[in-house]
Amino acid sequence: MRLQKFSVLLLSVILLLPGALVHSAPGDEHPTLPIGAAAPDFSLTGVDGKTYTLASFRDAHILVVVFTCNHCPTAQAYEDRIIQLTKDYSGKGVSVVAIMPNDPSAIRLDELGYTDMGDSYEEMKIRAKQKHFNFPYLYDGATEATSVKYGPIATPHVFIFDKDRKLRYSGRIDDVEKPSKTPHVSDARNAIEALLNGKEVPVQTTKVFGCSIKWASKSDWITRAREEWAKEPVKLDTIDETALKDLLKNHSDKLRLINVWATWCGPCVTEFPDFITINRMYRRRDFEFISISADEPGKKDKALQFLQSQQASNTNYIFSVDDKYKLIEAIDPHWQGALPYTLLVEPGGKIIYAKEGPVDPQELKKAIVDDPLVGRYY
Repeated sequence: MRLQKFSVLLLSVILLLPGALVHSAPGDEHPTLPIGAAAPDFSLTGVDGKTYTLASFRDAHILVVVFTCNHCPTAQAYEDRIIQLTKDYSGKGVSVVAIMPNDPSAIRLDELGYTDMGDSYEEMKIRAKQKHFNFPYLYDGATEATSVKYGPIATPHVFIFDKDRKLRYSGRIDDVEKPSKTPHVSDARNAIEALLNGKEVPVQTTKVFGCSIKWASKSDWITRAREEWAKEPVKLDTIDETALKDLLKNHSDKLRLINVWATWCGPCVTEFPDFITINRMYRRRDFEFISISADEPGKKDKALQFLQSQQASNTNYIFSVDDKYKLIEAIDPHWQGALPYTLLVEPGGKIIYAKEGPVDPQELKKAIVDDPLVGRYY
């Protein structure tokens, strides 16, 4: 009985790891479409605002359906290969369509550590534009009805159908995740080539490596996460001029996000929740968030109360002397003094992002995840 309870606990911990990577899903509540099955119909909205159904691709000799998403590092690693696949076969009667299967509300913030955006429809439009997707990118996150019918195991998961829309291949794109490496076996391409030449697909199914599908039924993860975050202690320590200058030198091995704020600064308190979100997204990576209060030292209790209300369990400081100009010079001589002020500092003290006034959260997240120290891939 103890061994059984330990096994259940261990499985729960694994499922809550960033990305929740899986290789297969035996016994999953949404079985994967078997080889030989007919392609299930669908009616989904693309990032271009158009509605797509199975009939939208009626003229294609081969239909490639890829279940993928924005947030998964493995999905991001394969984006360029899906674009290239579309280029290589679009003139040969092959249509490629991508479907986003995740319920955005079922994704924890700490599962977004490898991305600058989640899986909402609006974010899908942004990602498709940034990457210049040359294939329809469809949203199934509202109901997941299509995804349930196909039963993808992970993102990305490829389903390849012949002219009669019978499933002939289901599995991975190739056997190497990182874009910087060369695949040994290109299973999806091999399947397409076989079908184009009237041959049997050499390997009809493979295991799928990637991020687990975020089914709506798993949304209780979000509630558990909020409960965990609420229990984390919040502290506010004082920091002097010398220590502050040293902080900016960043002797750590982490990308350091620093936000200078004050309780009396309206834009500061308005945007502060964005920094809490960013911290929860990336804190498991080589990243840390530090807030510095510009309140008077005598207002430390008030500043701490605000931080507690924000569940700011990151590192927090308040400047130890009531001389704002010493604070400005210690932080950044180029800073003119307006709050809020935000810096992104690499190890060694190189400032790669500096913003006086409110930040654009999307721009800041992109700067974080595009830095080599963090990155989008495993």
